[in-house]
Amino acid sequence: MKFICILGDSAVGKMTVGQALEKLRGYSLFHNHMTIELVLDVFKTFHVPAIEALRQAIFDTFIETDLPGLIFTLQLAFNLQTDLDYLDNLISYFESHHIETYIVELDSTLDIRLERNKTDNRLKHKASKRDTELSELRLLNDFDRYRCISKPGEIKHKNFLRINNSDLSAEDAARLIIKTFNL
Repeated sequence: MKFICILGDSAVGKMTVGQALEKLRGYSLFHNHMTIELVLDVFKTFHVPAIEALRQAIFDTFIETDLPGLIFTLQLAFNLQTDLDYLDNLISYFESHHIETYIVELDSTLDIRLERNKTDNRLKHKASKRDTELSELRLLNDFDRYRCISKPGEIKHKNFLRINNSDLSAEDAARLIIKTFNL
């Protein structure tokens, strides 16, 4: 089994690249908003403990299957120690179960991310993004408040790949991941 964590800033294309990778390799995609949207529907707010509990329940159950791999997407603030600890603990969790782990970080320009914030695919799968004016405001606020892209050498995982996907299709980015990690 393999665990691939796709990191990146809001609207960089994590879910879309994950969908392409899922299609090419048959791994299961568990994008971050699958739990976020459920928690927002139930609690009417971004309730972090509920989101994390749901994620962990999925992870715990998934590792008991014979499925070939899990793709998980995550926006991470590199300027928050709690986020860095979450990523370390996540990778350690899967590795402690003898699962091969990979970290892919996507990066693209703010202009492209603002365009991608309004795509049909994004809006179809992420109900909380359908108010595109509010979603864009959150994206810009997060851009000012958080550093959601790593510095060179900051991610020390042996299976790490950073991709600037500004000019890459999701399929090309997925193929690059497959080729780089020999998946």
